[in-house]
Amino acid sequence: MNELIASAQRLAAALRPLEFSPPAAYVYRTLDYAWEAHRVYLERFGKGRKRVLFLGMNPGPFGMAQTGVPFGEVSAVRDWLGIDVPIGKPVPEHPKRPIEGFKCKRSEVSGRRLWGLFADRFGSAQAFTKDHFVLNYCPLIWMSATGANLTPDKLPAAEMVPVEKACMKHLEEVIGVLRPSYLIGIGGFAEERLRRAALPAGSPVTIGRILHPSPASPAANRGWAETASRQLAELGIW
Repeated sequence: MNELIASAQRLAAALRPLEFSPPAAYVYRTLDYAWEAHRVYLERFGKGRKRVLFLGMNPGPFGMAQTGVPFGEVSAVRDWLGIDVPIGKPVPEHPKRPIEGFKCKRSEVSGRRLWGLFADRFGSAQAFTKDHFVLNYCPLIWMSATGANLTPDKLPAAEMVPVEKACMKHLEEVIGVLRPSYLIGIGGFAEERLRRAALPAGSPVTIGRILHPSPASPAANRGWAETASRQLAELGIW
């Protein structure tokens, strides 16, 4: 079995029994209901050593939540990565946040920008994933009773301890398998987790970050692709 698949299965098993109190009313566990798509992603693109590991935070509602792939904007995953498999349903499912899988008509702007940059630069998914891999730190999505997205900092710190433990262990395992030369956080949160995960490994790696492509960031709305490309060039990656 692919080592990344085995590690992701251990992560899913560690997170599955965890319960969360208000304000979290709904928890979507993408590695459960969208497992088949995630497995295909790991099997197809997670083989061999990678020069660069990109890390995001946790799934977006119209990205990985729908497709099981990090930053998984539907058209990018289906048309560029070539993954299109049935997606299950989280239980319970918020009526305002339905999981429609590859039938979802909403676009995940962050994913469209990220995978769009890679497609523009490398052409094919095979060319990009030969040396690069994209991962999310945590596969869980938390929502309030109204369906509003909750970031991890909005949840009780004590409830996040086992989440952090499981996610950090998974990240350390992925780094150990892929043995990247560059660890790149997509945003500051991810960069900090990469720095923490790289310490036990003790291997010489370059750690940095690129601007997060979220439309909630004014800076990202002013030429994100150009900014990210410049940052990657300054790090010596591109």
